[in-house]
Amino acid sequence: MTRGNANDRDDGVWLSRRRLLGATGALAGAGYLASAGGRAQTASTIELGGEIAGWRGRSPEEIADETNPTLRLEAGQEYRITWTNLDGFGHNLALLDDDGGVLERTSVMSEEGESQSLTFTASEAMAEYVCEPHEGSMRGAISFGNETVTETTTESDSEPVVPEGPTVALDRIAGGFEVPTDFAAPPGDGRRFVLDLPGQVYVHTDDGLREEPFLDVGDRLAELTAERGLLGIAFHPEFADNGRFYLRYSAPLADDAPAEFSHTEVLAEFTVDEDGEHADPDSERVLLAIDEPTPYHNGGAITFGPDGYLYASYGDGGSPKDMGPGHAEDWYEANGGGNGQDVTENLLGSVLRIDVDGESDGKPYGIPEDNPLVGEEGLDEHYAWGFRNPWRMGFSNGELYVADVGQSRYEEVNRVVKGGNYGWNVREGTHCFGTENVSDVPDECPDSTPPDVRGGEPLRDPVVEYPHQRDGEFIGISVVGGYIYGNDAIPGLEGKYVFGDYSQKGNPRGSLFAATPTEDGQWDFSKLRIAGAESGAVEGYLIAIGRDETGDLYALTSAGDLGGAVHRITAAEGEAASDTAAGTQNATAATEATGTASTSSTAGPTTGSGTTGAVTDRRTSAATDTSRAATGAETSAGAPATSARTGGSGASANGDTNGSGGNASSETTATDGPGFGVLAALAGVAGLAARRLGRDR
Repeated sequence: MTRGNANDRDDGVWLSRRRLLGATGALAGAGYLASAGGRAQTASTIELGGEIAGWRGRSPEEIADETNPTLRLEAGQEYRITWTNLDGFGHNLALLDDDGGVLERTSVMSEEGESQSLTFTASEAMAEYVCEPHEGSMRGAISFGNETVTETTTESDSEPVVPEGPTVALDRIAGGFEVPTDFAAPPGDGRRFVLDLPGQVYVHTDDGLREEPFLDVGDRLAELTAERGLLGIAFHPEFADNGRFYLRYSAPLADDAPAEFSHTEVLAEFTVDEDGEHADPDSERVLLAIDEPTPYHNGGAITFGPDGYLYASYGDGGSPKDMGPGHAEDWYEANGGGNGQDVTENLLGSVLRIDVDGESDGKPYGIPEDNPLVGEEGLDEHYAWGFRNPWRMGFSNGELYVADVGQSRYEEVNRVVKGGNYGWNVREGTHCFGTENVSDVPDECPDSTPPDVRGGEPLRDPVVEYPHQRDGEFIGISVVGGYIYGNDAIPGLEGKYVFGDYSQKGNPRGSLFAATPTEDGQWDFSKLRIAGAESGAVEGYLIAIGRDETGDLYALTSAGDLGGAVHRITAAEGEAASDTAAGTQNATAATEATGTASTSSTAGPTTGSGTTGAVTDRRTSAATDTSRAATGAETSAGAPATSARTGGSGASANGDTNGSGGNASSETTATDGPGFGVLAALAGVAGLAARRLGRDR
C-alpha cells in the first residue's frame, strides 16, 4: 500500500504562496515598497542576511534593516543577490514563481558567517524569494515596475487553527538555571530533581532549591554546543532501597570512535552516598556508550516502565534527512538511508529497552527476553524504531508516549508499542518524506516495510500531529512530550495528554497543549492559555514537561521573560477554566507546512507572567552572562571496562566499519530545519550561544 500526498497541495499554502505571504505578518515585506516610493530598484547588487527568524535586508539602503524585504526588480536586468549566514543553520536562496515553482536556487549553506551569491536575470515570472528549509519564516516578495504588493491580514475574529483550551497558571518554584532539561521525582522520596544542561543535578524540596548540586558531571561533558549536555535522568524503581539512578549525557568522543564523529552519548548508573543527600561521583557505572556522528539528534530521554526496565531514546544521529556518513543503508531505496529504518547496524533512531539489574553477553545490562528483535535479525536492545529526534518521552497509564521532533514541516507524538516502526525517514508524521529535495514532497510512499523486512511491519501513525504553520498561523517548531494529567485540580485537564512546543516561531515563546486521547485515529487538541501572559503563551522557550509523584505537572523553561526556571502548572486563580477542545476540529489537519523561525536568546532568571508562590533561584548571577566559560571540559571520567560500545553503521571516511557513522552532512538541497538545536543558544554559555535545540544544520 502507499500513502498519498495529493491533497496536501490543495491548501492555500501551495495554491498561492503570495496569498500566504500576505496573510502572515512575520513574512510581510511591504516596508521596502513603501520606503522606495514606488521606484524600481536600480542597484544590481542586493545584500541580505539569512537566519531562521527571517531574511535581513542589508543593501541597498531602501531595504536596510527590513525583515523579509520586498525586492523591486526590473525585468531583463541582471541582479546578484549575496547573502550571509547569520545563525549557523542550513539555509539556501530560491526564487519562486506564483505557483511556488523553483526558478533559481542555490545549495544549502550552514556555516555561520559564510556568504553565497546568486546571479540571475530578472523575469516577471518571479514572485517570491525563500529559504527552502525555512520557507515559513524566510520568505519575501518580488515586485516589478508599478506592481504593488498588498498585505492582507487574518480577520481578528477568525477561528484559530488550534482551538483555545483551559486557562492555567505557571507557579514558578525555582529559577536561575541555564537550560533545565529534565525533571524527576522518585516515589516516596519527597524530593524533586532538576537537570541543568551544563551538567548539574539539583534538588528541590518544599523548603526550596538547594544551592549545592546533588551531583555535578560538568567535567565529564563534551563541549556544550548544539544538543550536547546533560540530557536525562531516571530513578531506579527501588531507589529508596538501593540508591541507584541513571543519567544520559554527552561525553567527549571516545578514543576508539571514528575520528570524524562528534561525541559519545553515555548512559550511566550512579548511587547516592551514605547519607543519601548527595550522589557519589565515583560510583559511575557506564551501561551504554554510543558514538554519535554529529552533535544533533541525541534524543536523551530515559524512563523506567511499569515492567521495571529502563527505556532510553536515541535520535537518528543528525545530518540532514538522516543521510550521510554515520547513517546506515536501509530497505527504502527511494530515500538515501538511514538510521531510523535500520535496526542492524547501530542503535540510533530508536527507543531502547534494557534490564539494569542484569547482565548479558559481557554487557553490563540484561536484555529483556521479550524484546522484539531477540532471536531475530537486528540488535537486541531495540524496543521501537523509526524516530528522528525523540527528545522527551514518558509513561502514562502504562503506555509509552514519545514526542518526535520533525524536520521542516510536521511535529508528532507517538503512542509506542513493542516492535513499532514510526516511519522516519520514509515519512515525517503521516506525510511522505523525500531526501532528494526538501521542497519536493513525494506523491506517495510505503505504508509498511517490504515482506522480507520483518514480515512487512506497518509504519505506525502518530496520535498527535501538527504542521509548523497553517493558514498563516504559526503553531510550533519542536514538539515537547508530556503526560496524561490524572488529577482534578485543573478544570478541563483531567484525562488529557498535556504536551507542548518549544517555540511558536523561533522566538522565546512556547506553547502548552492538551490532547483528548482516543483509541483510534489522531487526537484533537487545544492550546492552553497561560494566565497573565501576553497572548496566553509560555513566555520563554519550553524545554521539557515534568511530573512529580502526586501527578502535578511542571513546565521547564529557558530565556524570555520566564528565564531558566521550573514552573508548576496550576489552575488559574480567579479565572473560569473552560475546555473548548471537545467537539472542535482536529488541529492536526493535513496541511502542507513550512518551516519556522529560531532566534538565539539568552536565559534570564526573571519571573514571568502568571506566576505565583515563592521562587528560589539556584544562584544570583544572571544566566545571560555569555562571557562565562563553557562547563564542558574536553576530558571524561572514562567508561569502565564493562561498558558496552555499539557497533557502527557502515564504513566511515577512513574505512572503519565499527563506528556508528560519520559527521559529514549532505548540504546540497536540504537541512534539518529548526528544532531542538537551541539548547546551546539558550544556555548563554560560551560555545552555546549560536545554535538551536533539536534540528541540526
